[in-house]
Amino acid sequence: MFENQPKGLYALALANTGERFGYYTMIAVFALFLRANFGLTPGNAGLIYSIFLALVYVMPLVGGALADKFGYGKMVTIGIIIMFLGYLFLAVPLGGNGFAMACMLAALILISFGTGLFKGNLQVMVGNLYDDPKYSSQRDSGFSIFYMAINIGALFAPTAAVKIHDWAMTQGFESASAYHFSFGVACASLIISILIYYAFRFTFRHVEGNAAQVNAAEANNEHVEELTPQETKERIVALCLVFAVVIFFWMAFHQNGLTLTYFANEFTQKTSTGIQSMAFNVVNLVAIIFIVYALFGLFQSKSNKGRVISLAFIIVACCILGFDYKNANGTVEVSAPIFQQFNPFYVVALTPVSMAIFSSLARKGKEPSAPRKIAYGMLVAACAYAIMCLASAGLPTPNEQKALGADGDFVSANWLIGTYLILTFGELLLSPMGISFVSKVAPPKYKGIMMGGWFVATAFGNMLVSVGGYLWGDLPLWSVWAVFIVLCLLSAVFMFSMMKRLEKVAK
Repeated sequence: MFENQPKGLYALALANTGERFGYYTMIAVFALFLRANFGLTPGNAGLIYSIFLALVYVMPLVGGALADKFGYGKMVTIGIIIMFLGYLFLAVPLGGNGFAMACMLAALILISFGTGLFKGNLQVMVGNLYDDPKYSSQRDSGFSIFYMAINIGALFAPTAAVKIHDWAMTQGFESASAYHFSFGVACASLIISILIYYAFRFTFRHVEGNAAQVNAAEANNEHVEELTPQETKERIVALCLVFAVVIFFWMAFHQNGLTLTYFANEFTQKTSTGIQSMAFNVVNLVAIIFIVYALFGLFQSKSNKGRVISLAFIIVACCILGFDYKNANGTVEVSAPIFQQFNPFYVVALTPVSMAIFSSLARKGKEPSAPRKIAYGMLVAACAYAIMCLASAGLPTPNEQKALGADGDFVSANWLIGTYLILTFGELLLSPMGISFVSKVAPPKYKGIMMGGWFVATAFGNMLVSVGGYLWGDLPLWSVWAVFIVLCLLSAVFMFSMMKRLEKVAK
């Protein structure tokens, strides 16, 4: 699974894990902080939150353009420094007055701009590692590993944010002030990220320059691909077509923070017992992840020592799960935000499974192309919302449920847990494969700006997430989910109709 990958991949992936942990720690409590610290209404807090998310995904376009001129590594380093300053502004408790609001908005601008310099350009550097013919066949699996690293940070971030906030309150801090400790964690995570980056810089330094510098370095050893203006145009058009499609995937996928969370809060049972309750403990999820990876190690290890270590991990993880099951006698409170942990858990746990499946297909010459995987991802996302249609059968509308109060209809948490599982399958087909496709197809002179285009598409998808909120009210639940089913299906059909054109530039 991790064999035949360039060493620089792991250094860049770990550097990204640190940065993503800080980002998702901040995101986990940011909306709550806005309301608690500044007394904002849910609508105004949501407006600031959504604009910030859009900026985070638009800025990589600017960062990519700068990197194409000045170099990817230089922009990554500057980005980390700027992000650190932004999180530092948030970590300092300044109260809830106008000055504090101005500093907070300045912090958001710094974080979004720093992320724009860091995020896309780091991924371009990962892609450049696979321009070496020695590793070119491993590009898709490499981005799967990289994407898994992102979600390791996302898996622990919500729990860390909540625990640190609660600890601060036990130390006598008010709730609003306690949130600043969570932002302080983001600062610390960036320090770890930059230390990893420079400690292992020697493994990827050859891909830090801009396109011209990287190509010049590669020209000493091999022929550098030169594109005609027509070929450049074809590639850019193909990428723009993919960008247009993924907008609707992210619109549907990021309902996890809106309508799916509304469903968790308004229509899902508030307590859990038995085996189901174990799913809401992040320690158990980590134990399952260890079992999955140890099983792969057990069967793929080439030495007895490796097999023994893998078996030991399996035994320890099973003991942890067994202990929790034995003590799972009472009920566990289930809050809506906790469902956010399932997506990153599934990504981390299922990445080796998906890689094994595609590796097996590749050996048989049957592995789908990256564009075809993206189209399949749209179909899978449609299936996830079909499950939500089943879960919503017979339920009242959201407004009717609100009127019923405690007498309303509530369904098992398993519906949402299952929906997140299917959505994650779609994400694994689309997101890492899409990033891989951009890194491979983007014309050498425009790699940075094309990777930025991927994030701009994500930003548009995030902005369209609000459509789900406008549908939430008097409409039957099945019709809300049907909107996302139709959009995903239409997007998949469009992708399949353009498949020959997309696969042509991907060769």
